[in-house]
Amino acid sequence: MAENDRGAERDEAKVNRFVEHFAAQLVSAGMPSMPARVFAAILSSDRGYMTSAELGEQLRVSPAAVSGAVRYLSQQHMVSREREPGSRRERYVVHGTQWFEALTNRDAVLKRWAEAMREGVASLGAGSPAGRRLAETLLFFEFLESEVAELMTRWEAHRRSLEL
Repeated sequence: MAENDRGAERDEAKVNRFVEHFAAQLVSAGMPSMPARVFAAILSSDRGYMTSAELGEQLRVSPAAVSGAVRYLSQQHMVSREREPGSRRERYVVHGTQWFEALTNRDAVLKRWAEAMREGVASLGAGSPAGRRLAETLLFFEFLESEVAELMTRWEAHRRSLEL
């Protein structure tokens, strides 16, 4: 067993089972396997960050696998890179707001998809079967955009009320 930052004992076997179980849930939702494992490992670390070497050791993977996973997670706004104080080594960090940031980033994707649907409707014709299908998809994306924005605003207010 290892100690966490507060000196409490951690059952590493249980931690590893959680990491693999949660990673499997992320994979079933569409995330690639290695980024899912890396994210779950960092998320479950008491410090909220891990180095490449620590990730490689815990997950028993190569530095290249960690690097690729971190690149993917950074692009998804789920982890950030920081320099270790007094070192050239990087550590990979999850923040309590990573889900908020990842979902907010999806808003930009929805906007791009909506624009693509607008172009598709114009290209195919609003009266054609394909044009009607794209128009309905456009309406769905526009609905999601407004709902996600409103949901994020409500979450921020709720989070402040909890004093997190």
